[in-house]
Formats: sequence, C-alpha cells, structure tokens
Amino acid sequence: MSTTLTIAKREFRSNFDSPLAYVVICFGLIALGVIFFFMNGGFWQADRASLVQLFSWAPIGLSFLIIPVITMRLLAEEKRSGTLEMLITLPVQDHEVVLGKFLGAWGLVLVLVFSTILYPIMMFMWPWHLGALDSGPVVAGYVGLVLYSAAAVSIGLLISSLTDSQVIAFFITFLVLAFLHGVDNFADYAPSLFRDVLSFISFDTRLTPFARGMVSTRDIVFFLSITAGCLMAAFRALERRKWA
Repeated sequence: MSTTLTIAKREFRSNFDSPLAYVVICFGLIALGVIFFFMNGGFWQADRASLVQLFSWAPIGLSFLIIPVITMRLLAEEKRSGTLEMLITLPVQDHEVVLGKFLGAWGLVLVLVFSTILYPIMMFMWPWHLGALDSGPVVAGYVGLVLYSAAAVSIGLLISSLTDSQVIAFFITFLVLAFLHGVDNFADYAPSLFRDVLSFISFDTRLTPFARGMVSTRDIVFFLSITAGCLMAAFRALERRKWA
C-alpha cells in the first residue's frame, strides 16, 4: 500500500509541477460558474436557493473538459516515452501502478470538485446571504460527484492503458463519457429490449437523484462497479503488455 501511495503522490504532485493543474482548476471553476449563474435560466432566474443546476452541469463539464485532459497521459505518455517499461521492471506490482495512477488523477479531480464548495459558502454563508439552503441535497450532490468522478477517471485510465497516443486517449475518453451522458436521450427511440439497458447505463439518470438530495445504494454500487471493473481491465492491459 505504501508503494501505491508513493506513486499516487508522485502523480498528484506532477500535475502541479506544470501549469496543468492550475489551468484545469481555474478554467473549470470559471466555466462552471458561468454555466451555473447564466446559462439555461441560471441561478438568478430560478428564484430559489438551490444548487441543482450546479450538480447537473458539473459532471458534464468534468467529462467534456477536465477528465479527458487529466487521464489521457496517465499510461499513454509513460508508454510513448518508454518510462513505463522502466517502471514495471522495478519492484512494483502492476496493480500498484494502476491504483497509484488512478488515485493521483482522482485526487486532482477531487480538488476541483471540492473547490466548488466556495459557491455555496459565498452565496449562502459569507459574504452574501441569498436564502436558507437545505444542506441535505448539497451533501448528496457532492457524494454523487465523488462517485461519478471515480468512475469517469477509471474509464479514462483504462483507455490510456490501451493506446500509446495521448490524443487518441483524449478523444476516445471524451466520446465514451459523452455517450454515457447522452445515451438516455436515445432510450425513447430504441426498441423496448434495449430501452431499459440504455437507461440503466446512463450517467445522467444515475446522477439525477443525487442532485435532488437522494442517495441510492443502487446508484452507489453502479459507480463503484464501473470504477472497479475499469481498474481491473487496466491492470490486465498493463499485465499483458508486460509479458508481450
């Protein structure tokens, strides 16, 4: 476990050795703020103390702008530069490499996620007091974002483990996450046999209850299953390359 944490710390800190982390966090906060306050009616037009739109738009922003950028280089860059071969020849287990890379990238995403707590604090506690905010939906919304971000980062890590190109890893991750967000839009047009399947795998369908303050065990298991499955698949991909 100490080796995993060492790799995770190295991965997490490497993001702050370059402008990547600062650009991701600043751009993410600004973009989410613009969407939350001004787009599709926005907070000011809603006329109620609710952060539902924040938790509705944050996963989409993470999927389209943040997570593909963070995960595209995790293993793809290591393979392209040849440092992966050096890493796996060290006394380090393959699963420690995968889990360490995952924790480092997930940690950066969580920094951005939890930095959005500034919005409810500044809007409803200090310096402004825009109304009485129900803390239940806020806590549930952040639980959903944490679980979702783990699943999305694991998907990006898996895709990065299957290619040597960061560009390919970025676009495939972008497309996969976009599909999982928008797949429920096609459920009404799909044959009845596939309708329930499309609704079942939809990220938007799974995240909606969290944004409304409901924490469902079924949705928790869904995101945790995706995370575990993708990490196991990434481990197998790394292991296969090692013995190829």
